[in-house]
Amino acid sequence: MFLFLTISLIAAALFASSTVSVLGADEAVLKPRVPVDQLHEAETWKNPLPATEATIEKGKQLFLGKAFCATCHGRNGKGLGGDIEPGTLKGPLPRDFTDQEWQAARTDGELLWILKNGSKGTAMAPFIPLILTEEEAWQVLLYVRSFGQNRDKPQREGQP
Repeated sequence: MFLFLTISLIAAALFASSTVSVLGADEAVLKPRVPVDQLHEAETWKNPLPATEATIEKGKQLFLGKAFCATCHGRNGKGLGGDIEPGTLKGPLPRDFTDQEWQAARTDGELLWILKNGSKGTAMAPFIPLILTEEEAWQVLLYVRSFGQNRDKPQREGQP
């Protein structure tokens, strides 16, 4: 009986420690993609557009359409588009925009920098100015930020 309890406690401890890393954000996801020498400047960039229902809706339409973000990030923002078979991608998976830790770790300026320059080591290519204008990119980022918010609570005009 003592041996069984000991083994059970060890197994539970191992499971608990592995669960934290599985359920929590991957450490690599939380690291900035902006080069160190450009990070400070990018962190100062602020979204000039208000987070209104109208601007978020424009961002949603771009995300699902012209910018084709949903192809990789999924219509639900979870980071795996509907046309992607699990296990077929090489390298890092597209970002899960519903990940609260990731949302808190990245500034809007960093995300705009990635839309301008792409993300080295991933399939994320630059989108500004080839696909999106800078204003459209800010709209997309407002929609991306909405994935990290409580969707059951509707936003009011002028509130982030």
